[in-house]
Amino acid sequence: MKIVRVSATPLNLPVTVPMANGTKSTSLSVCIVQIETDTGLVGTGMTAITEEEVIGSIVNDIAAHHLVGLDPMRHEQIWERLYWLLTPRGQSGYASHAIAAIDLALWDIKGQALGEPCWRLLGGARAEVPVYATFGFAFFDRDELAAAAKDWVARGFTRLKMTVGHHALQRRDEPRPLDQVIAEDVQRIRAVREAVGPDVQLYIDANCSLDYFHALWLAQRVEACDISFFEEPVSQNDIPNLVKLRGKTRIPLAAGQNEGLASRFRDMLVAQAVDVVQPNACISGGFTQCGRIAGMAAAFNTRFANGGAWPHHNMHLHAGLANGSLVEYHSVAVQCCELVFDDLPKPERGVLRLPDTPGLGFQPNPERLAELARRPGSRGAGKA
Repeated sequence: MKIVRVSATPLNLPVTVPMANGTKSTSLSVCIVQIETDTGLVGTGMTAITEEEVIGSIVNDIAAHHLVGLDPMRHEQIWERLYWLLTPRGQSGYASHAIAAIDLALWDIKGQALGEPCWRLLGGARAEVPVYATFGFAFFDRDELAAAAKDWVARGFTRLKMTVGHHALQRRDEPRPLDQVIAEDVQRIRAVREAVGPDVQLYIDANCSLDYFHALWLAQRVEACDISFFEEPVSQNDIPNLVKLRGKTRIPLAAGQNEGLASRFRDMLVAQAVDVVQPNACISGGFTQCGRIAGMAAAFNTRFANGGAWPHHNMHLHAGLANGSLVEYHSVAVQCCELVFDDLPKPERGVLRLPDTPGLGFQPNPERLAELARRPGSRGAGKA
């Protein structure tokens, strides 16, 4: 079996979030990669939280020319070739996104060729995975946030995540003082905890938008709210600052959803900077590299979970590996996937059941994909 065609389709997808007094419309970017073989099998991968136009160009104009003629079953060989093609001097950035999308498409082909779902090929540790719902966004006011939290609990979710920080460093010249941002975050977190009660697990995520001082200030003031982990609290996942912060708060720290190099996770683990490492199969080099990172986490007895959304891909990783755990059911990202793919499983009582269908178990709808591809690109505004 040989690869005969590789193509990327950049998409800027419209999504709508329900609110108590209406809806909020936004968009999120993804890039779909499809690999066709001479046997007729087609594998599909994707990446996101990046510039979809750039990833499309990397795949179509560079990577595709180096993949045609290769055996798609040899994912290690192809991953290594892509690494030296796209990141030969330690770069990460866009390259890891492109590699991830290609790698997922290869695993989709492998599953179809062998008649097995990807989670079984990855190890088959379990047939279902627990999910946490990311629901709490910056555009909700306090009352809307509390109402949304109660709604998700009523739908059977006992693990919830909300954002904090709200791009505070990026927007500090508006002016928008960081101390005011996190003072409001304290009140928002308390409102959600009061709304859902003590038995719901609550996670917070700053998306690398705070400095050490303000991340510590926030963490110390919400410890009483029983936070299950504080995700990406500091800018750049700065390891010395994560180490300092972890030593001064009882809240577990998590990071890694957008990291592209396995060595970054090694450095976090060696420094004991986090309690949870969060590689994302759609961003951190696909199943091939995320499996290596999961192995490092196991060796360091550190929890391995999914951050950065895209549950329908990451569920295979966490069902396949023995130390797999939580998968993020990000409400906006799920809407994006529902626009593109058919046959996506839905969680029941906070659990996603893995499909028995070979490969990833779902495929893009060709007509909808073609229609969505005609929409204008995000021009950098699709990372929501």
